[in-house]
Amino acid sequence: MFYWLAEFKDVFGPFRLFEYVTFRAAGAGATAMLLTILLGPLTIKLLKRLGTNAPNRHEGLMDEKFIDRNKDKTPSMGGVLIVAAIAISSIAWGMPGNSMIIAFVGTLLAFGTLGFIDDYAKVKGNRDGIAGKVKLLLQAIIAIAAIVYLDSLPETAEMVLNGKIQPGGGLMRQLMVPFLAFPLIAGWGVILFSMVVMVGSSNAVNLTDGKDGLAVGTCIFCALAYAVFAYTCGHKIFASYLNVPFIAGSSEVVVFATAIAGACIGFLWYNCYPASVFMGDTGSLALGGSIGLIAVLVRQELTLLIVGFVFVMEALSVIIQVASFKLTGKRVFLCTPIHHHFEQKGWTETQIVARFWIIAGVAALAGLATLKLR
Repeated sequence: MFYWLAEFKDVFGPFRLFEYVTFRAAGAGATAMLLTILLGPLTIKLLKRLGTNAPNRHEGLMDEKFIDRNKDKTPSMGGVLIVAAIAISSIAWGMPGNSMIIAFVGTLLAFGTLGFIDDYAKVKGNRDGIAGKVKLLLQAIIAIAAIVYLDSLPETAEMVLNGKIQPGGGLMRQLMVPFLAFPLIAGWGVILFSMVVMVGSSNAVNLTDGKDGLAVGTCIFCALAYAVFAYTCGHKIFASYLNVPFIAGSSEVVVFATAIAGACIGFLWYNCYPASVFMGDTGSLALGGSIGLIAVLVRQELTLLIVGFVFVMEALSVIIQVASFKLTGKRVFLCTPIHHHFEQKGWTETQIVARFWIIAGVAALAGLATLKLR
């Protein structure tokens, strides 16, 4: 909405700043942060009044001495604040009617609604929430819908690389690989792969959300890294120089990405140790799905393995643990996701979170380095 102020730049010169996506991205990030900080106390009070304390999901899976009973009194579902702040800020600072902003806000709300229903079921006594297979199916439907919508947009109809239209067209059906300046494969199967990336990203963030500030802090690094990718892909000169696909209009996604970072920073004010509120599946599914969709849009799905290394590490630890136990009857880790392994090795909660943030920051920089190594 603020974009319209640029129409009055002849009346007041500084209004021309609203034409620049970098200025609006900064505004979106600041707005999302302030919304979460200012509305945090009211949200926490309402969540406590509604009795949103979810049952401890580690009951019976971990040694009693590693279960913090104080957290049983902490309200969950704080992700409603994150989702609302991102949506409001993106709409307020994004270009009105921009198809990509519509796609990303819609996807955010869809994943957030799914997470909200899952959290609500847990609050009402169903410890596992929505059945796992049903949740995966619904996540896949949301992801496919978002990707197919992006594939239908004029901005993604052609694959523009290094200033030239690549044969085959259909940007969303071209698989780019880090360190290569050309698509590896093309076809409708790529859309299915992108769907797997989005669903995997959504669930990986959910798995990481087990320590105060761990997931939300890591999301800040991922969101900012992909904001750079989105800006690069939306700038014809930068895209050509760095051999990444040029996607007209994708720079508007920078507004959405910085809104994610801003909302996470604001939420961290209340989610840092000891947490006053948890974001629950409402926040983790929405954040993971949204970051996954940004990676899909800028054709950097595989780079997410680098940028989101902490999330990958958490998800892989669970997969390895389950596979090992089913095949050999033995466990590789003391407990999964892997942050619980380090907890049982003697690391304190603040040590785990701080060290994982360091890893996340280095991983984000490493992912950005792939822009030049092509």
